[in-house]
Amino acid sequence: MLYLVSTPIGNLADFTYRAVETLKKCDYILCEDTRHSSGLLKHYGIGVPLYAFHKFNEAKAQERIIADLQGGKTIALISDAGTPLICDPGEQIVARCRLEGIAISALPGPCAIIDALILSGMPTATFQFIGFLPKKEKELQATLSQALIYNGTTLAYETPHRIEKTLAALLHLSPDRPLSIARELTKLHEECLFGTAAELIAQFKTHPPRGEMVLLISPPQEQVSYAHLSLPELVAMLEGDLHLSRSDALKMAAQMRHVSKKEVYKQCLLAK
Repeated sequence: MLYLVSTPIGNLADFTYRAVETLKKCDYILCEDTRHSSGLLKHYGIGVPLYAFHKFNEAKAQERIIADLQGGKTIALISDAGTPLICDPGEQIVARCRLEGIAISALPGPCAIIDALILSGMPTATFQFIGFLPKKEKELQATLSQALIYNGTTLAYETPHRIEKTLAALLHLSPDRPLSIARELTKLHEECLFGTAAELIAQFKTHPPRGEMVLLISPPQEQVSYAHLSLPELVAMLEGDLHLSRSDALKMAAQMRHVSKKEVYKQCLLAK
């Protein structure tokens, strides 16, 4: 049996009784950083061996883990904080277990994106999580542009040293869009900030950003459907509403309609 066990994201008291009892009965525990996780296990009196399992050794360790599971061992997978597999290693081993018919059980618990979503007051019926935002400027702009036209709340992880660059991109794309930043969740200095990109940038000028963050982008004020727009109309909308360059608008329209950029360009020329 492979157990996927959620761990606290800041407050040690958020560990569940079930998680503690499950880890105690395992033959060993897979974790990202044994130094980090050993503190958690020691706090709860869990004397089970820890083995490093991260993106650099996930593929290599897979055969040994599968063999142990098939041999009847009970193994748990945890991440440094929060729910395993969410922007953390584990997808490969879970997929392999499914393929091999090995039993898997997931123990729910802390998850930063869910905590941030319910704290924000933004719509919860429809939302998307897009992981860590790209570092390169063009990729960041493209990702944020897609998020801004999504008819629901968008959540992403961001770091303190990059958040102001991301906010500057949002300021250019959609200066009036309400945003939220949840930081240091469940910890002593937990807070949720609200405002437009310009207002949040101003806050960080006086109080520099610190701690792990979840960025939330509210949906468009009115639910928008782009299906009825022709390609030229879609390009014009992207240029006007998101302040995209002609080239970027053509590229994004092509991605949205699953056609080539050349075809979008051709349709735009014919519409003139």
